[in-house]
Amino acid sequence: MFHGILFALHTGMAWELPQELGFGSGMTCWRRLADWTEAGVWLRLHEFLLARLRSANALDFSLAAVGGSRIRALKGEPRRDEALSAGAGCAASIT
Repeated sequence: MFHGILFALHTGMAWELPQELGFGSGMTCWRRLADWTEAGVWLRLHEFLLARLRSANALDFSLAAVGGSRIRALKGEPRRDEALSAGAGCAASIT
């Protein structure tokens, strides 16, 4: 099931996996993915693999990148109600 799940996710193939690949039923793979996701299996697997890689000093973050897809990008000048005030009662900037 594990290999079938990884194959379907990696290829983007529908869950009707070819039987000759030996992964079993695509629907069973899909149900296991849902069950294991709900049970937190993927998070635990991720944490386990990271711990093993860290202990082997096999992680190289020099090529890591941070995506900004979850950061709201504002266009143009801020509206007056969005502008930060530097008036009385505000803490002094430390930058």
